[in-house]
Amino acid sequence: MYDGLKGPGPTPCSAVARDRTGDNKVFRPVMKTSRIELFSIPLLGTLILLALMHFATAQQVGREQDIVNLRLGQRIKVDDGTCPAGQIKEVSGSKMTSTGVERTRKCIPRLGPKTK
Repeated sequence: MYDGLKGPGPTPCSAVARDRTGDNKVFRPVMKTSRIELFSIPLLGTLILLALMHFATAQQVGREQDIVNLRLGQRIKVDDGTCPAGQIKEVSGSKMTSTGVERTRKCIPRLGPKTK
């Protein structure tokens, strides 16, 4: 409490201020939002995540011949049994050539259970 001694008083950025009676009070900002506003942000976030999950899922095919239009940077997992146990073949569009997209094949660790 400030007793009239010389020195700094309450700073404007402090959370405690005095009213006319000299009592210290804590001022809290009051924010009123409707129920629609409360649910709109989480709902919008959920919809965006669902849309992004669709694009993030990797494609998996049974034969490499099933890949028809491979784009540059696209990765497709091929489960044709050519890689050792616990691994799966990944075909990716690595480089653009005059004849189209060049394919790169490599065996990578299989993540998760085998899907049919």
